[in-house]
Amino acid sequence: MRKRYIPVQKRWGKKIPAVRIRPGADSELKNVFASIGVPEQAEFKPDPFQLNAIEAIEKADCLVTAPTGAGKTWIAVQSIAKVFKKGKKSWYASPLKALSNSKYHEFCDIFGSHNVGILTGDRKENPDVPIIVGTTEILRNQLYDAMHHGETLATDFVVLDEAHFLGDEERGVVWEETMIYLPARIPLLMLSATIGNAEQIASWLSSIRNKECIVINESKRPVPLFPLYLHPAGTLLPLLSNASSKEGGAQLFKKIGELLKTQKYGRQSYFQTLPPFGDILAVLKKYHLLPVIFFLKSRADCDAALNLCLNHSISNSSKRQLKERIKELEKNIPYVSFHRHIGKLENLAVASHHSGQLPSWKLIVETLMTEGLLDAVFATSTVAAGVNFPARSVAFLNSDRYNGKEFMPLSSTEFHQMTGRAGRRGMDKIGFMLAIPGRFLDIRLIAKLIYSPSLDIPSQIRINFSMVLNLLLSHSPDQIEDLLKKSFAAYILKQKKEKQGKKYLRNGNELLLKAFTHHLDFLIETGYVSKSGALTEDGIWASQLRVDQPLIIAEGFRLKIFPQKDPALLAAIIASFVNEKEMEDKIDRSFTPAKLLLAFAQVKKGLLPFAKLMFDSGFEIRPLYLRACAAIYAWAAGETWEKVVLISEMDEGNLAMLILRTADNLRHIRSLSTAFPEASHTAAEAIDLILKDPVLPFDYFPVHRQNAEEDGREKAE
Repeated sequence: MRKRYIPVQKRWGKKIPAVRIRPGADSELKNVFASIGVPEQAEFKPDPFQLNAIEAIEKADCLVTAPTGAGKTWIAVQSIAKVFKKGKKSWYASPLKALSNSKYHEFCDIFGSHNVGILTGDRKENPDVPIIVGTTEILRNQLYDAMHHGETLATDFVVLDEAHFLGDEERGVVWEETMIYLPARIPLLMLSATIGNAEQIASWLSSIRNKECIVINESKRPVPLFPLYLHPAGTLLPLLSNASSKEGGAQLFKKIGELLKTQKYGRQSYFQTLPPFGDILAVLKKYHLLPVIFFLKSRADCDAALNLCLNHSISNSSKRQLKERIKELEKNIPYVSFHRHIGKLENLAVASHHSGQLPSWKLIVETLMTEGLLDAVFATSTVAAGVNFPARSVAFLNSDRYNGKEFMPLSSTEFHQMTGRAGRRGMDKIGFMLAIPGRFLDIRLIAKLIYSPSLDIPSQIRINFSMVLNLLLSHSPDQIEDLLKKSFAAYILKQKKEKQGKKYLRNGNELLLKAFTHHLDFLIETGYVSKSGALTEDGIWASQLRVDQPLIIAEGFRLKIFPQKDPALLAAIIASFVNEKEMEDKIDRSFTPAKLLLAFAQVKKGLLPFAKLMFDSGFEIRPLYLRACAAIYAWAAGETWEKVVLISEMDEGNLAMLILRTADNLRHIRSLSTAFPEASHTAAEAIDLILKDPVLPFDYFPVHRQNAEEDGREKAE
């Protein structure tokens, strides 16, 4: 038989001969691989933790922590059904619009579409029906409005899905605010991945809501996980020794330990660049380990990986089935037909998935993977937290993760989220985690993370102008100070203070109060709040701008420097406040019409004194970039998507996100119909101009998606 070698790869100016890939498996894996298969269909029977949670929510608040796929949504469905039968209302909040849409379709099937509504900002349907699904931001905003009007929230039961988002650096403040403001009369069910300090969170909630919060903790995975190691020659090995356990820790399989110690362990013993994924898929296919999700370091790596799968083959019948399904999906989003990866998707059953792609393309990939039509998906680590599609195996090529600023080692919580995708409930008896050695993989760290407990969730509450303005609608400054004392941050620091003494820690509420006073003083100085602490007329309408930069946008309207008659211009200007990406602002003159240049210059000049005042007072000021304006103006004015991508110099996914977030900001401007009727009308027109194919939210893609996390259990029922 003729020997086949991988083409020589070039790195650091030197030629590195690639290692030969020949499928093989260590004898220790024989029994493990023999256990691969589809579990027998059995009559649905709730697990004890599910029944305990149903019982707990009848008498108290409840925090359920369980691994991905354990069946948390079943608890929510049963609880909502009980509330529904009593003729009362429920609110189901999730962190993502995509997840909210998925749950909306799921709940429509269960309870009937006439009984289920959705509120995501992009979409508002049936807002007065008994069951509402939406994003947590919308729920928080409804709490603001209820407090402002002196009313109670029009619901009788609240579910906070993905409650571990409480610790999210960017959005955790929304979860914490929601928990603080929610009236104690409304039972609260929180569903979360496993977290280290669930009892502490429950104790905090009990203290501020004056009612018990019961923790239901399930640590057992619904599908067992077995960790593997791929030798660069193609042989699969157990990653850990038989002596490894939760109590004894992770011990590397003897052959791997020897490999790490040997002097030969160098460039020949791990992949220098991206490995030959087609050959790796052949190894996994031989041992029935497909489908697989590969977690890679960057978007570029995810896309490049597809070109390394060209020798991967699928059957003609699989190709036909895949092409027919893609054709069905394309009816709703025709732009996808021209996607540069469509050929590899149809003919190789592989795809990349990352935030640089259009939402509609990612949704097609998720749908195909969930339906079992793909062999492999190459994704960045963000897919673990943001999307629920499963696989038999997940593979790691690096042990770090980009956090938006720098690469940091994976935490146990992040690792468990990623491995939570391995093993499909109702479809797999066992799931696999595969470590593929490379320059960025710390194999000892990966082994350690397997049995590491999840981390504690910290408080991420922070004061911002939107929060202060909205609280001042219904509270005096003194009352707000009392409210801030209920924060999780204050509770944590109070606990530490009690343990460590006053010598080392300040009062737990001092930093929050200081930040609140700082924001309040600036609002008084600039005329949005009176000296007595009440909102002025300007402060009242400014409070409706529940966006990232409410004050600087409010000032633009107060100074009358925003274009209020031209929807394309208004969208363009607002986009410059939404954009967070540093940009090169040297733009071709043909991309910047004179009226756009004039409007942009007027806004920058007009806001300069106020921006300087904010900066001198210690508040963040983002630079405004003309390129963001030019891209959104071109899109609103009818330019082709290809040309707008060229103008923006952004990945398609980033550009789509800029457009969608601009639309979100325009919706808040649309709400200013009393103070600025003309701008409100123009904002509504601008939204219609920019929300079009291929930048359509998930809401416009009417494909029913099962939530992969709960799919097996829901079908069993």
